[in-house]
Amino acid sequence: MKRANVLTASDLPEALSAHPTAVDGVVLGRLVDIGPDGTPSVDFPGNPTGGPVRAAATRNYHRLDVGRDVALMFLDGRADRPLLLGLIVAAAAGAMAGAPTGAAAEAGVAAAVTVDGDRTIITAARQIVLRCGAASITLTRAGKVLIRGTYLLSRSSGVNRIKGGSIQLN
Repeated sequence: MKRANVLTASDLPEALSAHPTAVDGVVLGRLVDIGPDGTPSVDFPGNPTGGPVRAAATRNYHRLDVGRDVALMFLDGRADRPLLLGLIVAAAAGAMAGAPTGAAAEAGVAAAVTVDGDRTIITAARQIVLRCGAASITLTRAGKVLIRGTYLLSRSSGVNRIKGGSIQLN
């Protein structure tokens, strides 16, 4: 974001006292980073520091949120005390922020998955792969389910059935 006068973080207290600028209302900014302690850093128009400012937040944010537009307010109207209210859902053009574009949008593929604890449906046009280290589960459009790993365990408190046109062991 463009600034006419760029100040360093060490200049901020002097700059704010020399030129008191109260920031009123909601300001649109950008989530720039998430610190190791989970604290978000934001940038916004009129930012007197010239770089990201650590912000208080109303909820936890994740690395996937970095780069998204955010709504900010400022504690006591001070530009050095942003409060991150939330992510902006709709971009200025009316498209959903973070929504898939191009071929992914045409195929109906979701760019991100949000788990609500009740039921989650993940859909892909050709293939879904869940991978962790040497283990993977692959689902294909043809109906194949491929489970790979160095150790596979199947447990059941009831009947453990294997059904198929034919079954091959080893």
